[in-house]
Amino acid sequence: MAVKSGYKQTEVGIVPEEWEVKPLQEVGKFAKGKGLLKEDIKTSGRIPAIPYTALYTDFSELLNYDHIKWFVDEETQTYIANEPCVLIASSSNMAANTGKATALTRTTRVAIGREVIVFKTASDCSYISFLLSTSKYRQKTLSLARGTTIKHLYPATFHDYKIAHPSITEQRAIAKALSDVDALLGALERIIAKKRDLKQASMQQLLTGQTRLPGFSGEWEETTLGAIGECIIGLTYHPDNVVEHGLLVLRSSNVQGGRLAYENNVYVDIDVNERLITRLGDILICVRNGSRTLIGKSALIDECAAGTTFGAFMTVYRTAHWRFISHAFQSESIQRQIRDNIGATINQITNKDMKALRLKLPSSCEQTAIATVLSDMDAELTALEQRLTKTRTLKQGMMQELLTGRTRLL
Repeated sequence: MAVKSGYKQTEVGIVPEEWEVKPLQEVGKFAKGKGLLKEDIKTSGRIPAIPYTALYTDFSELLNYDHIKWFVDEETQTYIANEPCVLIASSSNMAANTGKATALTRTTRVAIGREVIVFKTASDCSYISFLLSTSKYRQKTLSLARGTTIKHLYPATFHDYKIAHPSITEQRAIAKALSDVDALLGALERIIAKKRDLKQASMQQLLTGQTRLPGFSGEWEETTLGAIGECIIGLTYHPDNVVEHGLLVLRSSNVQGGRLAYENNVYVDIDVNERLITRLGDILICVRNGSRTLIGKSALIDECAAGTTFGAFMTVYRTAHWRFISHAFQSESIQRQIRDNIGATINQITNKDMKALRLKLPSSCEQTAIATVLSDMDAELTALEQRLTKTRTLKQGMMQELLTGRTRLL
């Protein structure tokens, strides 16, 4: 395959002719963090601290100093970084976490814990962190990890690890462009968090009648789920009935964040009673699970899910009041009652207990008005989350283009 003018074939792929390819040991020096055991760290203190687990959960390619959750007062028992550097997670029992990188970008003192590799370099630390986070380099890093149950990396692992190395000016330009996308992602995440909080507050007020929409008054009727609808236990099927294509069986994994997802599907080839075929407006509820926290999570059967079936650990609640009840299932009132009725020995809520759950029901017109307000908030959240997903995809594409030199900023 011919290499286009201005580019060259190297050990790390095709890069611009003026870019160098260097092993990391020629670009900077490695050290190891130390200390920061559970008894060492606190939620407040004099010096911000980064235990190795925080690299997995709290930070992306760039360390957000506002997201630091841990602190220490004593600096003699740990490694203190006080200049820009790259932090690399050196071990984890999850392969996806091993080698995860984030860049310190300030001169603020930060305590760095054990199982963290510290890479100090005159190169742009943000550029190095973004580069090590691309899929190509992540695969390379994981291939170098040692161990079975727990994967380990060491400073020596990276000594001969070759990277594409443009001029410091171009490194900074690339890092700036990607940092700007990170800032947009952060802004979207904050907006979504605020909108979710607003939705929860609105649910608490509207679904209990504490706040009434304009034009509505009068008492609400106290009732039970069993009095206004029916609970239908899901399908029991045998592994022999599972096929590659057939009738979709909705399970707890298909309910994510109050919505239906189709990333982990099971299909069966079996005759199913008509009552077990989902209809538009059915409410799918997880009633049994190994994790107590998943019991009670629910989602509304929409047009995409209508005509499917559902597994034995799930229940469908069928009611004429589904527009209102589908939101009520997400409320703290219903969720608290579900938690109170989970079995002591088996993590489940029975259909008998489900039908006994109590709620207050307004008139049909007020139900529709409340459901419309909450559905509009859901639609706004969905649009923001889709924008967030697209922006993340855009960032991945930009990383692929900029960090290989396919697209140049200078």
